[in-house]
Parts: sequence; structure tokens; C-alpha cells
Amino acid sequence: MKQRLFRVLAAVAATSLVTVGLVTTPAAPSSASQSSAAQSAAGSYVALGDSYSSGTGTRSYIADGTECLRSTYAYASLTAAAKGYSLNFRACSGAVVSDVTSSQLSALTSTTTYVTISVGGNDAGFADVLTECALPAWASDCAGAVAGARSFISSALPGRLSTLYASIRTRAPNAKVVVVGYPKIFMGEDCNVATFFSPEDEAALNDAVVLINSVTRSAASARGFTFVDPVSRFTGHAVCDSTEWINGFSSPVQESYHPNRLGHSSGYLPLVSGVLTGASVAATPAVLAEARDGAAAQAKLQQKYAAADRSIEPKLFQPPTKARLERLAKERGVDFDTWWAQTR
Repeated sequence: MKQRLFRVLAAVAATSLVTVGLVTTPAAPSSASQSSAAQSAAGSYVALGDSYSSGTGTRSYIADGTECLRSTYAYASLTAAAKGYSLNFRACSGAVVSDVTSSQLSALTSTTTYVTISVGGNDAGFADVLTECALPAWASDCAGAVAGARSFISSALPGRLSTLYASIRTRAPNAKVVVVGYPKIFMGEDCNVATFFSPEDEAALNDAVVLINSVTRSAASARGFTFVDPVSRFTGHAVCDSTEWINGFSSPVQESYHPNRLGHSSGYLPLVSGVLTGASVAATPAVLAEARDGAAAQAKLQQKYAAADRSIEPKLFQPPTKARLERLAKERGVDFDTWWAQTR
């Protein structure tokens, strides 16, 4: 049994419904930073999308006055630093397709050279599905939650993506556009002490990722965009693998089930940069330093969009709490005290 369950659940109860505005104070620009003119000549890069693009999960975020959780460790920031691109980092944690349309597309122009985007997971309610599937079997309808997400992905998401991608092409007619998919999160084992994902739950969740990637690939191809599928690259680096590129259940909870720094630097960066620029780049110490040195300027750039970004609702995984489990046990006629004693 999971020996530390009570202690972890007690700690989580106070934070599971709260978005923590974790930011770091960006370093002042160094003399090594490239000039705006040089960056403009190298290319104009707009990064669109959700938390898997913004860098949520890397635990270090620019201080732009929002809860978008944009990180200098994200693959977009590292790509721009390595290639000297002028980056407008619009991706925001919690974004759905309508948020990208209403608050991010204005960054695109006829002079935009490069665009990356990942979006759709929040539209399908992945955070809510993970929340349901993390419950013990007697309390969970994981199969129903996954089925609902799959139905949405198959029926409603293709049209939303098609309309969005058409708008991207209209606003950035000359840009190289790369659409980025999602990795499988699980590897068949739940080693986290406060969650109850079964192997069957994990397989169903991974299959839903494969489905959303397939639908996204088709929509991207129909618009002439390139799709990058990270599933193979992340294999062997899922939650509970020996070297995780994706966080398991974490504190603060916003970090949970998102790629960590290795997920961006070793997972996404080689894949996306290779397709976007024609040659993969690496997260060398010089590249990491260049990305960090640009944090203040990027934060200032994003602050002008802050009012719109604050309207984006964070989508948080909510781990099981003792109070919630007691309530569910009562509703389902389960002897909670007996079950609880067995888990300790």
C-alpha cells in the first residue's frame, strides 16, 4: 500500500484548487544578448498555444504579470535563443482554441517567419479527465471520462482546429507553421503516493493522446502545416520512468503532468527545432544563458497582452483529497474507514 498517503493528501488538500503564481525574477540582459535588429534579420517567431508550449512544468517562469507560466526553458524560448530569432511568446497555460484565436493570433503578421502551436488538450478537458482517473477505482468513472474526451476529440475538435489553422495562415501567409502534438504521459505504473491510476486507466489515457495527435495531424496537414509527434521521442521518459521528462503529481499542483526541463530540452527541442528551422538545436549552456538573458525583455513584451491573458482560465489537475474521498464513499455506500485503514 502507499505508506505516505495520509500525509500527502493532507498537504495537498490546501493547495489542490489553487493556482500558484510561481515566477522567478529574470536576469538582466547580458552584453552577449543579440540586438533587436539582428534578431529581426534572423527571423520573427511567434509561439502560440497552451501549457505544453508555454513551458508549464519547468518550475521557472518569466514575471509578465499573468498566470500563463511562460518559461525560458520551454522549447520555443530555447529555439529562439539558439537561432537568434525575435520571439513573441504568446503561448499560455490553460489556453483553449478560442483563447488562441481571441488573444494570441494578433501577434501574427505578414512578416512572421516561424510559428509553432500546440492546442486542443484543454478543449478536450484533459485536466478534468486526469482528475477523475486519479481516484481509486470505487470512486472513479475513468472509462466514462475518457470516452467523453474521445467523443469530443473525434467530433468537435477537428472543426475548431481547421478554423484556427485557417486564421493562422491568413494572418501569417509566409510563415513556416509547425503544429506540435502531445506525448504519452504514463508507462503503466503509478508510483505517486496520492493518486490511484490503474494500468488500464493509464492505457486509456495514453490512447486518448494518440487520438488527439491523429486528429491534430490531419487538421494540420489539410492546411499545409507540418505536424510533430513527440510520442516516440518521449517513450521511456513518462511519469514513473527512471528518467522522467514528464512530471507526475507535483507540488505546486500546476506542475503536475507536464513536461519538465528535460522534456523540453531533450524531448521537444530537437524535434521541433529540426522541423521548424531545418536543423536541430541543442540546449547548450550558451543557449540556456541566452534564453535566460532574454527573460526581462520577453516579460516586458508580454505585459502589453496581460489583460487579455488574465482572462484565460487555468486548467488544473485536482488530486484526490481525504475530504473528497469521504464524500464519494458516502455517496457510493463504501465503508471509507475500512478502506482508508487499508491504504495506510
